Amino acid sequence: MEQLDAIVAIALDLTAALSSEERYRRLLVALKRVIPYDAAALLRLDGEDLVPIVSEGLSEDAMGRRFPLREHPRLEIICRSSAPVAFPSDSELPDPYDGLLADDRGDFKRIHACLGCPLRVGDALIGALTADAARPHSFAGIDASFLSAVAALAAAEMRTTHLIEALEQSAKRQGLIARDLMRDVQLRQGTDIIGTTRAMQRLRQDIELVARSDLTVLVTGETGVGKELVARAVHAASERRSEPMLYVNCAALPETLADSELFGHVRGAFTGASADRAGKFEVAHHGTLFLDEIGELPLSVQPKLLRAIQHGDIQRVGSDKVVKADVRLVAATNRDLEREVKANRFRADLFHRLYVYPLNVPALRDRADDIPLLAGYFCDVARRRLGLGPVRLDPEAISALKSYPWPGNVRELENVLSRVTLKAAARVPRGDPVVIARSHLGPDFIASMRVAAPQSGQERLVASIDRVELKEATKQFQRSLIERALADHDGNWSAAARSLGMHRSNFHHLAVRLGLK
Repeated sequence: MEQLDAIVAIALDLTAALSSEERYRRLLVALKRVIPYDAAALLRLDGEDLVPIVSEGLSEDAMGRRFPLREHPRLEIICRSSAPVAFPSDSELPDPYDGLLADDRGDFKRIHACLGCPLRVGDALIGALTADAARPHSFAGIDASFLSAVAALAAAEMRTTHLIEALEQSAKRQGLIARDLMRDVQLRQGTDIIGTTRAMQRLRQDIELVARSDLTVLVTGETGVGKELVARAVHAASERRSEPMLYVNCAALPETLADSELFGHVRGAFTGASADRAGKFEVAHHGTLFLDEIGELPLSVQPKLLRAIQHGDIQRVGSDKVVKADVRLVAATNRDLEREVKANRFRADLFHRLYVYPLNVPALRDRADDIPLLAGYFCDVARRRLGLGPVRLDPEAISALKSYPWPGNVRELENVLSRVTLKAAARVPRGDPVVIARSHLGPDFIASMRVAAPQSGQERLVASIDRVELKEATKQFQRSLIERALADHDGNWSAAARSLGMHRSNFHHLAVRLGLK
């Protein structure tokens, strides 16, 4: 009866949620009830050696040893056998555990009773189970079939635990890879808010304040101001920064699929649902979910989103089961949601749930003093992408950038500088400095300069003569004439040279000397 109880206990541990060490130790404890051993060990085969995984009754240093089969004939016999092996008490073969009993106390105690079971899965040997006792006949009368059953269970347990450990290590590795990739994306995309104006200083302070909480954040602002950058900055400064931040563009969600995308579905919930699928809320558990263009979310999905925000309850399409999701929500919109609520295009209760801590990102035209910083940053990004030498902006180009209204905001600024850097670089040898002049920016920027500064080039020159030397004033005048000619001829250098009565090569050398090329 005790033998049956021991086998049942070992079998139950096969399906229990235990650590590998605890699983192995419970096996030896179960055996202790029917096998009166002084020492027992579970060993894993590693090449031609047996390595202890867990032991009972052996000294601490025994766990740090390896037992090469060629040096330990008893272990070699056990491993080569197809059945449990009980050695006679008068065997002349040395026992690998002689002098390694925990109660040895300095005496070299010899083992007198020894048995072992090879652990196999199919034909593959994976380890051995050994039991030893100081009294010669401690194991007399133990049923060999019982030992075979124990060996089979122990082998299955070792293989199961090994597979679980491999899966855990793989999952841990994949998790680390995912986190590293996420960090890499953050480094590539950036989370730094560039700008020194008062508006940007306030925005950074608000981000730092709200990031420490778990409050829902609504990021507002015009298209292209950098709302996603603000969302990433909130996540990066939060307690959830080591977890993923998932992105959903609500404007790109068809109404028929929005529910499934956010909350998931079960197999057969609709045509094409061939398998269960977790939604973004479940996948983002413990992390942050960024809902961009939240104002575009279909009205039919808004009640479920409200429930998810209020209670953390997620219900897959086609399922009655409610799942809890611990998610920090950050939303963004370029719409006036209050106006959308009045027009019945957005739920009032959802608006108030989202509008817990609003962060408004100012338009670029409202922080023109930040444009030189942003321009320098984007020029450097373009330099790295294109593999160029130093990229510089001439002072008049910066003035033109600051005078332009930027309807597309920071995104437009990035696109313009990427384009003009590529164009300007095409006119200089690879690796040489690239100087972006006002003429490279195009006629829109020349026009904005004229609106902002109605004085002619000659008037500006006369007004500045008392502040600069004649040589510098001449350069300014020449630069102004060349830029005007280029603007009038859509950046065509040959046509501009002809309009000024200059040979193309002389015109080119003058432009280089003036820093226009």
